[in-house]
Amino acid sequence: MIGCECDVCRSSDPRNQRYRCAVLVSTPAGNILVDTPPELRLQLLRARVKAVHAVLFTHYHADHLYGLDDLRPIPKHIGGAVPLFCTLEVEQKIRQAFSYAFTPMVDQLPAGYLPKLCFHRISAEPFSALGQRVVPVPLLHAQFDVFGFRFDDVAYCTDVNEIPRESWPRLEGVRVLVLDALRHKPHPGHFSINEALDVIQRLRPEKAYLTHMSHDLEHEATNRKLPKGVELAYDGLSFEF
Repeated sequence: MIGCECDVCRSSDPRNQRYRCAVLVSTPAGNILVDTPPELRLQLLRARVKAVHAVLFTHYHADHLYGLDDLRPIPKHIGGAVPLFCTLEVEQKIRQAFSYAFTPMVDQLPAGYLPKLCFHRISAEPFSALGQRVVPVPLLHAQFDVFGFRFDDVAYCTDVNEIPRESWPRLEGVRVLVLDALRHKPHPGHFSINEALDVIQRLRPEKAYLTHMSHDLEHEATNRKLPKGVELAYDGLSFEF
């Protein structure tokens, strides 16, 4: 946190040094990125990701969207515009925030001059991205409607403070759950640690990772207090499924 001198903000443990959250799903047909946070360029370089073949958006808040411009070089690598899978609401915000990327001259400019993007409209219905079946999970984030996404037996649900009744069946049987847990104290737009643990207790995944943490949560100290099979995520975490 800017201006903060707490132990977590000054920690030398790299697991306490967190960029805004996103996730990359590698499939046989290419890489699916979920959200484009402001540090996207740094994240892709750090993870040595050479190409992104599709992007899914959970919602349009700045910490999940404003790294979109960092996709400028990607069309050159994949041979065309980057497909963005999002709702109409998110598409409208993207077109507003990055209006310069949607001028008539975009296709005439050299590769990398502007991000070249194409939209694929999604709803709550399952869809396919790069041949991977994706199940949207409608969630509530304060007064905002957002999506989690399920990929086979893994679900990624960030920025959520309530799971609507109709969405619980979409999470049944998940083996790995990545779930929002901002801090210990309640928050109007995010699960607290205890609220996230209640969700995990109900769904009973084999493994659960908590994400979107604030600087209130020190990695090692928090992990020591979590139940078996639950731990904080960290930048660079990866697993196979």
